[in-house]
Amino acid sequence: MNNEELQQWVEEVSLQYFGRPFIHKATFNARLKATGGRYFTQSHNIEISPHQLAAFGKEETEKIIKHELCHYHLHILNRGYKHRDQDFKQLLAHVGGSRYCNTLPERKEAKKREYRYLLQCVHCGQQYYRKRRMDVSKYRCGRCSGKLNVKMLDKE
Repeated sequence: MNNEELQQWVEEVSLQYFGRPFIHKATFNARLKATGGRYFTQSHNIEISPHQLAAFGKEETEKIIKHELCHYHLHILNRGYKHRDQDFKQLLAHVGGSRYCNTLPERKEAKKREYRYLLQCVHCGQQYYRKRRMDVSKYRCGRCSGKLNVKMLDKE
């Protein structure tokens, strides 16, 4: 599916479920990996993740389009278009849009990172396991405020 087909699809969904036309631009953005789509309040354009379409199909992607169109139409009408607003929640439930998108399979695997560092307090011996390196000169032990030493753990 290309951007022109997406544009037509979004326009059809807008008329069918919202009864109002979508007169701005809808495009795919391949950089969207943690989110299914975005609505821009300044330009009123919508971006959709092509990875969601490839991984979960048209049905789930249509729910994402409905979600972004809820932002769009409510913002145009000067009503509550943010996730926390009651207007948004009600319209999203009414049209059957998704509140959250599914996590992409490659992102699930990427999150499984093992601990690589061990921080140990010089004074009380408290240990802290970390996945990322940190500057121990800026931090102290949470238990006794002692100095921390960092040790890299072996990869097995």
